[in-house]
This record gives sequence, C-alpha cells and structure tokens, in this order.
Amino acid sequence: MNWQMRHGEITISVAYPKDWLMIVQAWCSLRKLVYNYLHNEDYETPLTRGLNYGLVILIVGNVIAVILESVDSIYLAYKVFFDGFEYFSIAVFSVEYLMRFWSIVEKNPEQSAWRSRWQWITSGAAIIDLLAILPAYLNFFVHIDLRFLRTLRLLRLLKLTRYFVSLQILLRVFAREKGSFQAVIFILIILIVMAAAGMYVVENKTQPEVFSSIPAALWWAVVTLTTVGYGDVTPVTPLGKSLGAIITILGVGFAALPAGILANGLANELEARKQELELKFLNVLQNHKIDLIEDHKLIEDIRKQVGLTPEQTREIVLQMIREQDGQERQSEKHQYCYCPHCGNKLPE
Repeated sequence: MNWQMRHGEITISVAYPKDWLMIVQAWCSLRKLVYNYLHNEDYETPLTRGLNYGLVILIVGNVIAVILESVDSIYLAYKVFFDGFEYFSIAVFSVEYLMRFWSIVEKNPEQSAWRSRWQWITSGAAIIDLLAILPAYLNFFVHIDLRFLRTLRLLRLLKLTRYFVSLQILLRVFAREKGSFQAVIFILIILIVMAAAGMYVVENKTQPEVFSSIPAALWWAVVTLTTVGYGDVTPVTPLGKSLGAIITILGVGFAALPAGILANGLANELEARKQELELKFLNVLQNHKIDLIEDHKLIEDIRKQVGLTPEQTREIVLQMIREQDGQERQSEKHQYCYCPHCGNKLPE
C-alpha cells in the first residue's frame, strides 16, 4: 500500500498481488462462461444443447411425477423414489436460479451489478424460476397441504417457455397486445354486470330462488356472455328470454374479440420474426461471400444456425441469384455503346 500527496489531498494506491489478480480474472471468466451457458441464446455448443435438453427433461419429469403422485396407490408404493426425485429437482433448479442470478451481470458489464440482478429478478422468466422452487422451501417453514403443494409444483411447467420459441412468441404477443386485451376484458366486465342487473330486474319476481340478487345473477351472465351456457340457470319470462337472446348475441361477438386480437398479434409477430431471420441469413451469406450455386452444404449449415425453414431459404437464395444476374446484365450493358444507325454494340 503506497501513500501519495497530490494537491493537498492524500491518495492511496493498492498494489494487488499477482496471484490475486489471476484469481479475479479466473472468477470473471467463469462468470462469463456461466452467462453464456444459461443466458446467451447466441452461444450454442453441444454442451449448451445438452444442458437445455436435460433441463427440459427434468421439467417434464416433474410434471409427470406430480400427475402420478395424485394416485395414492402409486405414490405410497414408490414414495421413496418420488421424494428423492423431488429433492434432486429442487437442488438442480435452485443451483440454476443462483447461477443465473450470479452471472446476469455479464449481460451489461457497464451497469451496476446489483442493478442488473434486480432487473433480472423482477423479469418474468426469473419470477417463473422462483415460483418453481418457492413452494418446496415454504413447506419447510409453513406446513402446506400436500395435495396443494403437489399442484403448485406444476408451475415448473412454465419454465419451458425459456426453451421453446413458440411459447416465447406467444408471450411477446400477450405483452405487445396487453392494452387491447385489457380494453376487451374491461368492456366484458361492464357487460356482465349490466346483464346480471337486467336479468335480476326481469326475473326476480318469477324466479326469486335463482335470481335472488345481482351477485346471484352474475353466474348466468358469465356463462351466457362467454357462450358456455351450462343451462342450469335460464330465464322463463318472455321479457327475460328476449333479454337473454340479446345478451347471448352480444356474447358471441365479444368472445371472438380476444381470439381475433391474439390471431392478428401472432401473425404480426411471426412475420416480424420471419423478416428478422431472413435479414440475418442474408447478412451471413453476404459476409461469407458464398457461391449460391455450389456451396449447398454451407448454406444448409447457416440455415440451421439461423433457424429458417428450407422453403424460406430457397426463396432467399433464388432472390439473391436473380439480383446477381440482374447486376451482371446491368454491368454488361454499361460496357458497350450502340451505333445509332445499325444498333450494333461498340466498345467504349
């Protein structure tokens, strides 16, 4: 440790031992490696694929175990195996959660470490990971009904959203269209309350035991507007039937709105993803200066790496070949000038 005087201020410089610097570098390298394996989607090796497949199999195995444990005869006969598998799963998911929490700093090294970790903790993926292990730890402190605990373990199924692109696309659609979904749900709630109130006014005197109050009429309004229609509660008066018919027709229209929003959002998201992948594939082909006619194997390897379908790849390659032919013809055209009398090509 060295003391230095600069402009009336004392500064302290610390000379770290060489071994200590090597330990810090090794620690940072290990954290970067863990980040690549758990967070970095662009980092793909046989080991990362094996790790992802192993976690997917473990998640599916947990779901199957929960289903089988609900059968008492099977659970009692193999209780030791079920309990051992549960403890093993808790250990693996806990280590995974801690490693993700530790290594997320590498995503943005310029940012504060704890800020990066807090942003990750509050993200949807981290909340799902926490819900997958939290019930097991809560049971150590608060005794929860075993059947309820088994059901909570099904939340581990949500962890599959990290490993399947289709589920990620669906979540992005929900996040992008949440405003539209909120508006539809709000309007639907208003219609349910108004329908229950109207049916209570019309049918209360005729069926006081069924439509005894507006809260009691809410059940009929919900099953009618959602087009489920169990038929356990029905209007009997002419005015009640007329009102019920109008509410049913409105329900058919409003029940289709969320499906339409979801379908439109999925179409837009898939088209955006298709364009993104095609642009990425096009950039890779141009950067590698690949022969589009001869290098079939290399093009196929790039296609698999990017994630395009063979049909999309074929369309892009044909489009690039047509563009190259057009550029060559344009280049040849500019190499000559034409005689105004006979039209023959003349060298420039």
